[in-house]
Amino acid sequence: MAEILSETQALCPQCLRVLPATRQRRGQEVWLVRTCPEHGPCEAVIWRGAPDFESWRREKRPSAPPAPATATGWGCPFDCGLCPEHGQHTCTAVVEVTARCDLGCPVCYADSGSRHGGDPVLPNLLRRLEALRRDAGPCNLQLSGGEPTLRDDLPKLIAAARSLGFGLVQVNTNGLRLGREQGYAETLAEAGLQSVFLQFDGSDAACLALRGQALLGEKLAAIEACGRAGLGVVLVPTLLRGVNEGELGDILRLAVSRMPVVRAVHFQPASTFGRYPGRLREADRLTLPEVLCLLVTQSGGLLDAQDFQPPCCEHERCSFSGRFASESGRLRAVREGGCCEPGPLISPIIAAEGARRAKRTVSGQWAAAPPPPSEPRDDFERFLAAHGADKRLSLSCMAFQDARTLDLERVRGCCIHTQAPDGRLIPFCLYNLTMEDGTPLYRGRTA
Repeated sequence: MAEILSETQALCPQCLRVLPATRQRRGQEVWLVRTCPEHGPCEAVIWRGAPDFESWRREKRPSAPPAPATATGWGCPFDCGLCPEHGQHTCTAVVEVTARCDLGCPVCYADSGSRHGGDPVLPNLLRRLEALRRDAGPCNLQLSGGEPTLRDDLPKLIAAARSLGFGLVQVNTNGLRLGREQGYAETLAEAGLQSVFLQFDGSDAACLALRGQALLGEKLAAIEACGRAGLGVVLVPTLLRGVNEGELGDILRLAVSRMPVVRAVHFQPASTFGRYPGRLREADRLTLPEVLCLLVTQSGGLLDAQDFQPPCCEHERCSFSGRFASESGRLRAVREGGCCEPGPLISPIIAAEGARRAKRTVSGQWAAAPPPPSEPRDDFERFLAAHGADKRLSLSCMAFQDARTLDLERVRGCCIHTQAPDGRLIPFCLYNLTMEDGTPLYRGRTA
C-alpha cells in the first residue's frame, strides 16, 4: 500500500504540462506520481533506502533573486529569467562558451557536438559576463560547453571573469587538452583559472561505456598537469547503474591519494536529458540515498553516513555533502557549524545566507589550496588554519532532475543557474530538460 507523504507539482514527460502530484512511500522507496489528462499516469522513483526521505531536511526561508529578469506570467517552470517567484539566489552560474566537443559521449546532458552554428563571439561573451556579475553578484562561475578548451581564446575569458570579481572561476572539461598539451594548464592558471571541474568516471571500462573511449590514462595525465600548474581539481563522475556504481570506493581512494591537487569529488547520477541512449528505466535510476550508501559501503571504513548532511543552499533533496580532513591516510569528518562552513547553525536558514555560505565554502575548497593565513580574520579562515587547507577533501552528490522526476518545489529552490544566450538565468535542470521525444524546454530556444 502506498502512503501519500506530501503534495507538489510535476510535469508530464510527454508534453511538459504542469500537473498536481504526490510523493508516495512504497516500502523503502518514494515515488513522484501524477496523471496527465492527455497522456495518462506517470510515476518515477525519487528516493530509495536510508536516510529516510522525511528525515533529510534543512529548513529554509526562501527569498527572491536580487534582480529578477522576467515577470510571472505562465507560471513555473515557463517564466525563467529568474522570475520573482524563484526562492534562491545564484550560487553557481554556468556559462556555455561553445557547443563543440572533441568527444562524442553516449551520455551528455548538453548534447554537445550535435548542434550547428559557431561559437559565441568573444565580445558578446564578455558582455554576458558583465551582465551576469551585475545581476547575480559575486557568484561562482563555471565556464562550460561543449568542451571549453576548444576555444583558443579561453585564457582571455578567464582573465576577464577574474577581473570582474566572481567568487571562483572554474572550467568544466573532459581534460584531454590539459593532459595532452604541454604548458596548457599553466596558461590557464596564469590567466587566473582557479579550479578544474574534471569529467572522471572511473575505470577504462566505465569511460568506454559513458564516453565511447578508454580514457583513464588521459584523465590521470590531466590531474598531474593541473598539479604542476597549481590548479585545484574536482573529480566529477557520472554514475550509471550497471556501469560504474561499484567504483565509488576506488574513485574515493584515488582522490585521497592525489590530494591536495584533488580538492573534491562530486558524484552525478545519470538523468534522462540531453543525449542518452534510450529512456532510463526506473529500476536503473540511482537516487541520492543509494549513492550515499554505496559511497560509505565502498569506502572501507573511511566514511560514515553521519558524516554527510543536506545542503544549506539548493533544495535539501537535491544533494548531500561532507567535508573531511586527511590525517595519516585516514579521513576525519569536519562538522563545525553543520551547514557548509563553520559558524552558528541558523534554522531556518534564509536563502540569501545559504547562498553566501555555499559560495564561500565552494570557492575556498575547490580552488588550489591557499597558504594558511598568518592572521585569521573570521570563522572560515580560522577553520582553514586549524585543519590545513592542503589536507581537506569535500565529497558531494547532486541528483539532477529530468522530465520524469522534476518537482517544481525543488526547481524553485535551485541555486545553480545556466545563463541562456539572451542573458536570462535558468535553473540547471530546467535549462537541460527535454521531453521524452527529445524536445527541449529551454536549450536552443532562447538564442
